[in-house]
Amino acid sequence: MLRSSSIPANFLASLFAVTVLLLAGAASSFAQRATPSPTPERQPQVDKNQKNFTADQIVESAIFIYGTRPLLAQIRRNGVERGRVCKPTCEMPGKTEEATYERRFVRGENSEKDKVRVDQKMPSLEYSLIYGDGRLWGIINGASFTPRQDAANTFLSQNRHSIENLLRYKEEGSTLALIGKDKQKGLDLYVIEMVGKDKQKTRYFISSRTLHVVWLEYEDGAGSSPVKFRRSFHDYRYAQGTLVPFRTVLLQDGQQTQETRILNVTYGIKLDDSLFKSPEA
Repeated sequence: MLRSSSIPANFLASLFAVTVLLLAGAASSFAQRATPSPTPERQPQVDKNQKNFTADQIVESAIFIYGTRPLLAQIRRNGVERGRVCKPTCEMPGKTEEATYERRFVRGENSEKDKVRVDQKMPSLEYSLIYGDGRLWGIINGASFTPRQDAANTFLSQNRHSIENLLRYKEEGSTLALIGKDKQKGLDLYVIEMVGKDKQKTRYFISSRTLHVVWLEYEDGAGSSPVKFRRSFHDYRYAQGTLVPFRTVLLQDGQQTQETRILNVTYGIKLDDSLFKSPEA
């Protein structure tokens, strides 16, 4: 028999928070079926009848659902991900730009100390983008090069505005705020805004029923008309006990510009440090 004294207090607290949030989401879902659904609001609306969970409670519960903090830190410390990138969509063969990719990473104390290498292969071009020691560079035909600004921005944004950064918000020194509740396409959502140490903002729309991140939003670019991005997450599956979206769709100012599909992912693989070194070092 498992004794309560053998269970860590923080585990019990996380389990209780997850249970409360999921029960609240289930009750909300039942209420939607019992009464006509109101017209979805475009802006997040606070539901005064909903129990007032804090942003930290919601995100900590989501972390529990994604695999628990200790498991995520242990299992997803390093790994290899392989898949396809299509522009604008993988549903239009022959009418889209498509590439295969292999992403290898070693997680540091925070994202600034992470090491990431993405090898991308297109029909007429192969190259690598590497992030390490706080800087980004590329390799093509065995020689290093400086990536174009748009390519660098895309690469860095994928890491800065991500589910992974939300799951590591404490390590990142980021702050969380509960903007309110939103309802879109029949989904009840918590809207969480995360502000990083660099003042970059990301809004996460989290299902109140499953605690999955359904999509995130952010703005990029200087000036009076910044570009608005939305990255949505689909086809959630478990990989080595942790939750992973195997399909991601990126929209730019409302237009789909990219779709990424993971073919396979393996965590816990030892990676040689030379993978993340410049050939000119």
